[in-house]
Amino acid sequence: MVASVRVVPTAAQRATNLLRMLQFTHPPDCACHANPASSNGLTPIISSKTMDHSPTPGTRRAFARPAEAPPRQQPQQKEYAFEMATSSIRFGAGCTREVGMDLKNLGARRVLVVTDPNVARLRAMKQAVEALDEERLAYMVYDQTVVEPKDSSIKDAIRVARAHRPDAFLAVGGGSVMDTAKLMNLYTAYPDADLLDFVPAPLGRGLAIDRALSPLIAVPTTAGTGSETTGTAIFDLVAQKVKTGIAHRALRPTLGICDPLNTHSMPSAVQSSTGLDVLCHALESWTAIPYHERRPRPANPLLRPAYQGANPISDIFALQALRSTIAHLPRAVHAPDDGEARAQMLLASTLAGVGFGNAGVHLCHGMSYAVSGLNPAGYRHTGYAGGALIPHGVSVAVSAPAVFRFTAASNPERHLTAAALFGVDVTQVKRESAGEVLAEAVAAFLVRLGDQPRGLQALGFGREHVEALVEGTLPQQRVLSLAPHWSAEVDVEREQLRRLFEDAMVS
Repeated sequence: MVASVRVVPTAAQRATNLLRMLQFTHPPDCACHANPASSNGLTPIISSKTMDHSPTPGTRRAFARPAEAPPRQQPQQKEYAFEMATSSIRFGAGCTREVGMDLKNLGARRVLVVTDPNVARLRAMKQAVEALDEERLAYMVYDQTVVEPKDSSIKDAIRVARAHRPDAFLAVGGGSVMDTAKLMNLYTAYPDADLLDFVPAPLGRGLAIDRALSPLIAVPTTAGTGSETTGTAIFDLVAQKVKTGIAHRALRPTLGICDPLNTHSMPSAVQSSTGLDVLCHALESWTAIPYHERRPRPANPLLRPAYQGANPISDIFALQALRSTIAHLPRAVHAPDDGEARAQMLLASTLAGVGFGNAGVHLCHGMSYAVSGLNPAGYRHTGYAGGALIPHGVSVAVSAPAVFRFTAASNPERHLTAAALFGVDVTQVKRESAGEVLAEAVAAFLVRLGDQPRGLQALGFGREHVEALVEGTLPQQRVLSLAPHWSAEVDVEREQLRRLFEDAMVS
């Protein structure tokens, strides 16, 4: 008799199995987690004025609360539950060629393809368009999206989408393209809405999203944002010199097609900056407040926010993404022909997207929006064409050492766990030193990548910009509220941000 042999799965297989598990337990027709764009045509409706828990013809019933819970919770009660939701994900070299069949299966007849001028010339777009042609689908290509979208570019894109009236969207590109496509989809469903209607207060009106959106398939060509998995879309409000965004499960792509071949043309500088976004997605979701510490508990489960705080499932995705990024990002940056490293970074980006798309991010991202929006010296990052630009991943990572010095006191063990993944021997490290140890590990990793600014001063900021940075960050309550060790008092919050930006001047 031949002895049985147990084959140990690879890291990529384990990660893919996690994604499959999540989709199996919450399939597209799951009532609690269905993407509103799914083909069942049913969507829950919530009025912004009243909340009727009785079924409405043509809609799903409102979902149940725990039997012990009173009909309405007090607004400042702590959360007691978390949800995991993500787009369906397909991962594999060459799977872009299936996108035409996917759109046909969704019943699409009039597709709007969203990309940018650079990606429009690349293999990914060629494959996507050929797939649409093979299925004889009618489509229009919009290729004018911009890196780090501005409110003006988003408005232009929305005008095109409203005029075309598509019944499905296909986004081929990086996070900027995918975010633009999400907003085109949203505002096509609301043809009379203003851009700020769904932006959270105080920057916008914070109106509820209560309509079904069209199917959206996202094909990422960079490995960083994880936007193919999330309901988040980010853009610049130029007049206010700040980034903002809309986060809602309705914006999630119906399907993310993650084809490692599509990242082979990505320049090393882009690989580096987008990879730093993955790094911070993972670190921030791992160190966010626990979901059961978040306030307020929603009065109805449909109102539970996408960003909920760290939880046992998001932790799995965050740690695997962090582990893989530390191992593979330097390889992908310094050896552009390393196909395995680039594939693993695309998978890490998707894993981190699932993690932070449910747990959330906090200070690195909250502070980054003011950094990239202000850019007082007109900084342009090495390897990027065009005008002044602080890439998103750079603006996020530059404050990371300062942030984790600050957050470590809330949970030293988690920060030491992260430091150990960077290769630090933490066996003899005292709990009170956890923040400094993780900060040094992150700073050393940035040096290892090369061409990364060592603090805000390297981006052209000085002490005279601190107050503007603080005021630009305060509106980002959607993410600041998930930061551990954070104050709810505005004056204290200002002082905390002031110290963080001062500490981040030099890393």
